[in-house]
Parts: sequence; structure tokens; C-alpha cells
Amino acid sequence: MFTRDKKDVEGVNWGNGESYRMLTRKDEMGFTVCHTVVYAGTESRLQYRRHLEACYCISGSGRIMSADKEHTYEVSPGVIYVLEQHDPHFLIADEGEDMHLVSVFNPPLNGDEKHTLSEDGFSQY
Repeated sequence: MFTRDKKDVEGVNWGNGESYRMLTRKDEMGFTVCHTVVYAGTESRLQYRRHLEACYCISGSGRIMSADKEHTYEVSPGVIYVLEQHDPHFLIADEGEDMHLVSVFNPPLNGDEKHTLSEDGFSQY
């Protein structure tokens, strides 16, 4: 049994926010838990080809949109979104307030992964 405080975890800037990797591969739990901050007013093109991800919103708001822009889902406190098929997607945070998410990855992240955001494609790791 152990505890970890966010203030003791160095944030990783992933382009349009910060990711505090609270649990990573080295913790040997079989999954990763992150406190993810998405900067207000940003739009990120993302995809996880080697990880499944679920994100639970704890504050702020925005939306997640499919790569083909045919499906859009509103994200606000109390909403979880799930990327169960390595879905390329747009993550959009509303203006005025950063969006905070609890993100869970399987398999676990090493902890040092970073996105390379571009308008030409979906950043992935």
C-alpha cells in the first residue's frame, strides 16, 4: 500500500496541457492513472495506438470529437469518455477554464511520453 501526492509528481507538458502521471509502469499496477489538465480554448488532435484510455472529467468542460467529425460528445464534470478502439479524436477545451480529467491508460505508460501536436495528423504514442 502507498500514497502519492500530485504536488510530488512532476508534470509532463504534452502540448496543450499538463499530465501528472500518478501511477506508471514502474508501479506495477497494470495501468496508468494521470491527472490531466487541458488548457482552456485549445484543440488537440490525439490518438493512442498502443493504449486504451478512459477520461473522467472533474472540472472544466469541452468536447471530444471523432476524427471524421461525425460524432461529438460534450464533456463536463461527472462525464467519462472512453477510447476503446484506439480512436483518433479531437479533444477540445472550452474557453475560460482549464479542463481537468482523471485519465486511465492500459497498458500503463512509462511516464515520459509526450505528444507532438500538429494540424497535419493525430499525435500518438
